[in-house]
Amino acid sequence: MPQLSFRPALPDDAPSCIRIRGQTRENAFSEEELRALGITAATWSAGIRDGSCPGYVACMDGRMIGYCFGDRDTGEIVVLALLPGHEGRGIGKTLLGLVVQDFRRRGFERLFLACASDPGVRSHGFYRHLGWAPTGTQDEAGDDILELVIAA
Repeated sequence: MPQLSFRPALPDDAPSCIRIRGQTRENAFSEEELRALGITAATWSAGIRDGSCPGYVACMDGRMIGYCFGDRDTGEIVVLALLPGHEGRGIGKTLLGLVVQDFRRRGFERLFLACASDPGVRSHGFYRHLGWAPTGTQDEAGDDILELVIAA
């Protein structure tokens, strides 16, 4: 039976995060596309190390299969990514919940994220089903900004 585990992200996880980001079913970004945005294994690792980008990873038999990270200063959920073969098992929901709990402990009362505005994209229904509500605003890419009000 495969062993699923969750843990806080470590700086050495960054290269695997980059690799997984390019393999997601929807909204994949290649290493080159991430680099063009200023995101490299080195910058991601530094954000984990200095605590500015806390996150959690999911591992199956010790191999990373997904992750979720947030921005410590703003309360934004920056990314949730999961390898396609592990979707539909509650792993993404658990990862997101771990980051929400972490940010609640940090004193946040409201979190936000950008999500596809197209109802045909899986993330559109995923976040809304979990209680994230549209703010009525969009980011520069046209994605809806959703928020989650949490008790401190």
